[in-house]
Amino acid sequence: MLGESVLQLIAINSLLALSIYLTLACGQLSLANAAFMGIGAYVSATLTLKAAWPFWAVLLAAVVAPMLVATLVGLPTLRLRGVFLAIATIGLGEVLRVVVINKATGGAEGISGIPVKTQNWHLVAALLVAIYLTWRLRGSRMGYAFEAIREDETVARTMGINTTYYKLIAFVLSAALAGLAGALKAHLFRAITPGDYGFVLAVDILTYAVVGGSTSFLGPILGATLLTELPELLRSSLVRGVVNLQAGWQTLLLNGVILLLVILFLPNGLISLFARNWRRTGAD
Repeated sequence: MLGESVLQLIAINSLLALSIYLTLACGQLSLANAAFMGIGAYVSATLTLKAAWPFWAVLLAAVVAPMLVATLVGLPTLRLRGVFLAIATIGLGEVLRVVVINKATGGAEGISGIPVKTQNWHLVAALLVAIYLTWRLRGSRMGYAFEAIREDETVARTMGINTTYYKLIAFVLSAALAGLAGALKAHLFRAITPGDYGFVLAVDILTYAVVGGSTSFLGPILGATLLTELPELLRSSLVRGVVNLQAGWQTLLLNGVILLLVILFLPNGLISLFARNWRRTGAD
């Protein structure tokens, strides 16, 4: 049975997974979500400790701050596509982490002593709102624009779709969700460091979407749930009785094997298994 802390982490990682789903739904391979999470975490922690803001205002600031940064850097960055966009956003994340977070707030030691203000209902409410918004997005005009851009941006532009506008919207909304996740986690685990929001986390967030599947908003949540549960399952007595897989590098290795298998045999992610069953049920 999963502990409370694991369930809390699943909710936070699901928010991060939905944040990258928004950019992937618009055909953008952005890896800046970890940096936006760091902005939300550091802004919220600073306002709580230094300015004694109420928690609702802290959460709002943690959403708005990465949105502003995403707006400023989005217009020049989103002109790139594919792997070039991924490389550019990785660089953006490192600049934000090293210059802004590491040098300006707390240094390499980060910030500790953050009061625990995140309650379980905060996590549930945030995740439900995020799920509802992404679900409503699917059948909306914006959702259709995202899909058209993802399929072929050039064709979408010739159809009269303002691709720059919609790509920026996806980028900004993604930053908002990541910032919210950062604030909730900072006020749950009490300490943050710049190393928490580096390249490894950016790849983890992308892996959630790839393993779960980015064709549906439920796919990234499925991937986040599975890969967050995995370390806990490896600590179970059943697994320990077979082979010792508690070390961090072994967990990463198993994650990599799962990712490879999914890419080879389920290119649309684990959610495609459920989609097939739904189709069969409908046919029957």
